[in-house]
This record gives sequence, structure tokens and C-alpha cells, in this order.
Amino acid sequence: MSKNSSLLKSMKKYLLSIAGSFTLYSIPTCTYGQTSFTTQTQDTTQTQDSPSPTESITVFGHVDQKRAKIDTKTGATTYIFNRKAIETIPGGDNVPFNQLLLQAPGVAQDSFGQIHIRGDHNEVQYRIDGVQLPEGIAVFGQSLMTRFADSVSLTTGALPSQYGFLQAGVIDIKTKTGHRNGGAEASLYGGARDYFFPSFQYGGESGKWDYFITGSFTHDRVGIENPLPDFNAIHDLSNRYDGLAHLRYAVDNTTSLSLIGGISNAEYQIPNRGDRTADFPFLNDIPLSSLDMTEHQKQITDFAILSLQKEIGDIDFQTSVFTRYSSLRYSPDPLRDLPYLGIAQQSARSVWSTGSQMDLSWLINDEHTLRGGYLFYIERNVSKANSNVYPIIGGDDEEPLYSNSPLALQEGSGRTGAIYGFYLQDEWKPLQQITLNYGARFDIVDEYTHEKQLSPRINLIWQPIHNTTFHAGYSRYFTPPPFEVVSNQSLSTYQNTSGQAPGSGNSTVKAERDHYFDIGVEHVFLPGLRAAFDSYLKLAHNLIDEGQFGSPIILSGFNYRKGQVHGYELSFSYDKGPLSLYGNAAWSRAIGKDITSAQFNFDPDDLSYIKNRWVHLDHDQRWTASAGAAYTLFDDTWHPTRLSLSMLYGSGLRKDGATPNGSSLPAYVSFNFSAVQTFKDLLATSFLKNTQIRLDVINILDHTYKLRDGTGVGVGAPQYGLRRTILAGLSQHF
Repeated sequence: MSKNSSLLKSMKKYLLSIAGSFTLYSIPTCTYGQTSFTTQTQDTTQTQDSPSPTESITVFGHVDQKRAKIDTKTGATTYIFNRKAIETIPGGDNVPFNQLLLQAPGVAQDSFGQIHIRGDHNEVQYRIDGVQLPEGIAVFGQSLMTRFADSVSLTTGALPSQYGFLQAGVIDIKTKTGHRNGGAEASLYGGARDYFFPSFQYGGESGKWDYFITGSFTHDRVGIENPLPDFNAIHDLSNRYDGLAHLRYAVDNTTSLSLIGGISNAEYQIPNRGDRTADFPFLNDIPLSSLDMTEHQKQITDFAILSLQKEIGDIDFQTSVFTRYSSLRYSPDPLRDLPYLGIAQQSARSVWSTGSQMDLSWLINDEHTLRGGYLFYIERNVSKANSNVYPIIGGDDEEPLYSNSPLALQEGSGRTGAIYGFYLQDEWKPLQQITLNYGARFDIVDEYTHEKQLSPRINLIWQPIHNTTFHAGYSRYFTPPPFEVVSNQSLSTYQNTSGQAPGSGNSTVKAERDHYFDIGVEHVFLPGLRAAFDSYLKLAHNLIDEGQFGSPIILSGFNYRKGQVHGYELSFSYDKGPLSLYGNAAWSRAIGKDITSAQFNFDPDDLSYIKNRWVHLDHDQRWTASAGAAYTLFDDTWHPTRLSLSMLYGSGLRKDGATPNGSSLPAYVSFNFSAVQTFKDLLATSFLKNTQIRLDVINILDHTYKLRDGTGVGVGAPQYGLRRTILAGLSQHF
């Protein structure tokens, strides 16, 4: 080997090292802002059609490291799913995004693909490469794909001033790039319940350009949870198209531009609840069985992000503009909804958000790093509904008399609003073992409600010895009500009809204001083995909750005047060689008192009881746990075989008992299994680079369990967890 060749290889290894080729192997890894990295060896061989653009590699690796300094998480608790962790869980890239997040501590599953983090409802913030996306309307599942994520981090606790508006958890998705995912890959995945999931991805580099694109189509009969304990649901077909493109350009050694665009288009059949008795049987002379109901819902989400990242001396910043469009359309069964539900309503709602975000970091000296920035966006919310109802023609409040001649009603509304947020904070290291992050943010909401708040925050990290880290923090939170879930229904339109609301109060949903406290510790016992404990307390005023009221599957927001959420989390992980293990357990308690907005959705007796008494929130689950193990056979050969097993446990969400939300559903546990066989250079050609065959079994023991039973404050229908499902896939890298 010549001296020049040796020097070139050394330079390549150096460039890759500064390009951020690091992997956190724990599944997930927990950090408190003091992130440690484990280097991963990568293949640096270049093919003739994939030139080595060392200049762009250097720039992109440099700006990736700088972005990590801009997006500080000092003092908060962060769980990281790296690429290895994503590929290891049963389903891998094919798993729905919410199922991936359930592997983190304190994340509980709910119906319609919803998740709850630390006892909150949907106050989850999604970021893509550090840029926060405005809320969307999507109810079923997630509008984001696991497939386009290179890594995913979930940050909870007392958040630094940088993170506002939605603060139960910050989910930051680092997108795949052409450098790390060069070439093409095609995948076919499917199995039980008509599951058919073809997908593709393609990435590469050319000069100063880096590009990546991925897309998929999903067809199945499990888009919405089964309201019956049967193996297959009635009327539950769903089709979904997803896509994402990521383009980056290295302007110079300190500047990069990126453009990200994504789409999600999904259509769902609403599954039937079984044979029911009509509440308004005026058409009972016509054979209309509830088993034949044909309700549908369509959901669309599109977004785009344009970002500039720049380094000027000791100052690093990223500035972005973004837009997101989200819409939902519910189509009733025109014949059966009216006699069975008393209303057949075609409902449509959309929200279009456009705004800008900037985050800046200034390294003043070795002791102080100053950070600041802003986020604002303008939103346009449009709602329309066409309904058929039965008019009341007599009787009394206890037994009204209805006409059997339907009445057609129309309503529509539109509103434009805006949200503004500004922050400034200082990360101070007075001593080698101590880091103090303190600052404040100022937020304004000008939508259905007009409010503002100055929110101080402070976090302390103490590392008395190398392998032990303590953290404690306090954050003042201000959470505007999501624009798209605030009901703007006109109560008078449906008065004296079969579609009238249970109550009459309609106070505006207010912003939630919290005092949030968090304290915890992490200890690394030996290389690859770590454990962490965390505790938290939230004291809320105007706590925001959401519920599904009426036949359209649309969430509506409301406030509890007071709320309390507290809990504890314990997690551990071990990752060394071919073996990976992780386990999490969380206990929480979430309660509220006095519903003070959107009162018309609730039974007057429930409102009266809750006014002066604490009740459990409908999504309050006392115990939540997850665990997993993975082992790779033949790890150092051309044909490694990976076996993995994961577990989810929940003590049960709430249901009505003697009081609203007064009881809980039975506990459940579900096990998933995965076997993945990989063949590297199977045919010894440069064209076929990697072949992978996988087998996944969801709910191995076929345990039948309820997520919801149809009762509880703001709960619309029963849902059961997925029964045993066997899926298989084949992917080929070119």
C-alpha cells in the first residue's frame, strides 16, 4: 500500500469521524443533556457511481454537530432511539410511529393511535431536524413515518426555555440523508388482515448536494382499533399514502441549506360496533342493520420546511420557514346514522399553519453559552358541517316527541389566529461538575382566546463522579389550546332537535398554565449498562384535555380549572456486542377538578359532580411498562440473524364507575416477536448489496384486551388492542 493511499484512508476516517458518525446504542438511551457518544465503524468504500464528496461530508457533519449545540436539552430527560434501535424492535421501519414511542418510559397507548406522555393528553411537540411543526388534525395513528427517521429522541421533564407551546414531550426526528443512506432500497411487507405495505427509499450525493426520498403505501384492516373483541373488525379497511423528500446543499464550510417536504393521505372505514338497537327507530319498517353501517373518514397532512444553518465565529444559528396543511372529512352512513344516532352529519375541518423559527447559540466563553430565538406562526381554521336530524315537536325534557321527517341543517365558520414565542437562556458552568441552565420565554396566543405569559425556567445538572449524574429543574409552562380542536359549534343550530348537545354551557377553552418540577439521577454501572430514576410533579391551572363527542371522529378540547399530575419512572438498558436489553416502568396519577369550558359536551350530572370533586382524567393509567431483548447470531458474518422480543404492559385507562372516570379497565400485557435474516452481498455483485427477510408476530399470545370500553369523560366508543397478527417482509438494497 502506497503512502498516498494510506494518507487518503486516514483522511476519510477523520472526515467521517467529524461528520457525526456516532450512535447511541441503548434502546432507548437516557441522557440529561450531557450526551456521550459511542463511535460506530462505517464502510468508507465508494463505488464508481457514488463519488466521495469529501467537502460536503465535512460541511454536513460539521453543521450536524453545531445543530446539537443549538438545540440544547440541558436538564431535561431525553430517550434516544437510534437507527439500530429502530431496526431492532418488531416491525422495524414498518412499525407505526406511535408504536415506536411506546418503548419509552411513561408513554401510554390509547385508542385511535394516540399516545399519552407523563399523564398528559396530546400535548406532544413534533420537530423535524430541530424545527417544530404546528399541530395537525389527524386523529387516527400518526401522519409521520418511522421509515424516514435516522434517529428519534423523546425529551420530557422540566424543559429548557427553548421549548414552548406543547411540553408534555418533545419528539425530535432526525431525518435520513443521502450520505448515510446511499443507493436505492425496495421493500414489500404484509400478512394478516389484508396488510400490504410496499415502500421504497433512494438517496445519494452529488458534489455539494445531498438528497433522500422515501415513500410508502399502506393497505390493511387494522387502521382503527376494533370496537369488538372479535379477531377481525367489521368494516375496517384503510388505505394510506406517505412520502418525504430531504434535499441539502453545502453553500460553504460554515453554511448549509435544507428543504424537507412530506405528505400523508389516508382514508379509513369506521368499524362497526356490532348489532345495536336504534335510538330513533322511525325507519324500522326498512331492514337497516347496524352491522351494515358505512361511515368513512379521510385525513390529509402536507408540510414543508426550508432551513438555513450558519456559523459565524462563536455564533451558530438555524433559521427556518415552514408550512403545514391538515384536513379531516367525516362521511356518515346517510341511511343508518340518523335512526341509530339521531344525527347524520357530514363534517369537514382544516387548518393551515405558516410561520418561522430561529434558534441561536453564542459561545461566550468556557463558562457561558447564551441561547435565544423565536417561533411564530399564523393559522387559518375552517369548519363545515351538513347534518340531518329529527326535529322535536312535543313531549317534555324527559321524553321528547320527535318528528319522523328529517330536517337538514348547515353550518360553517372560519377563523385566523396567531401564536408567538420568544426565549433567552444562559448555560453556565460555574464548576467542572455543575451545569446551570436558566432563562425565560414569553408566549402570546391570539386565537379563540387572547392570553400571554412570561415563563421562567431553571435546570441544574450535577455530576459528582464520572458515571453518576443528578438533575433537577423547574419550568413554568404556557400551553395554548390547539386551534384545530377548539369547538366552534353553534349550539342554537341544533336546539330542539335530536342532535342537540347534552348541555348548554360553551365557555371558551383557555390556555393551560403549569408549574412543573422534575428531579432524577442516572448511573452507568459498567460499559453498556445504565439505569435511571426520575420523578415529576405538574400543578396546572386550566388543564387542557380532549375528548371525542358525537359521531364524527374529531377531538374537541376543554379545560379543568385545576389539575395535578405526578409520577415516577425507572429505566435501564444494556447494550454490548450482539446483546441488547432494555426495560422501563412508570407510575403516574393525573386528576382534574371543575370543567370550565365546552360544557355543552357533558352530561349535567357529571359537570355537577366534577365541579367540586377531583376525578381521574380519562387517560390516567397508573402503571405503564415496556421491555425488550435482542440478540444477533452470526454477528460478524455475511448472514447475521437477529432475534428480538418486546413487551408492553398497561394497568388500564379509566372508565366510568360509581363516579365519572371512577374505575379503570383491566390490566393487559402484550408480547411481540421478530426474526430478521440479513444477507450481505448475497450474489457477490455490486448491484445487489443487501437482502433482508423478516418475520414479525404482534401479540404472540393473542391476548384480548380493551383500550377503552366506551365510557368515561370524553370517550366515544370501545376499542380493543390488536389480536395476534403475523407479518413478513422482504427488502432489497441496490
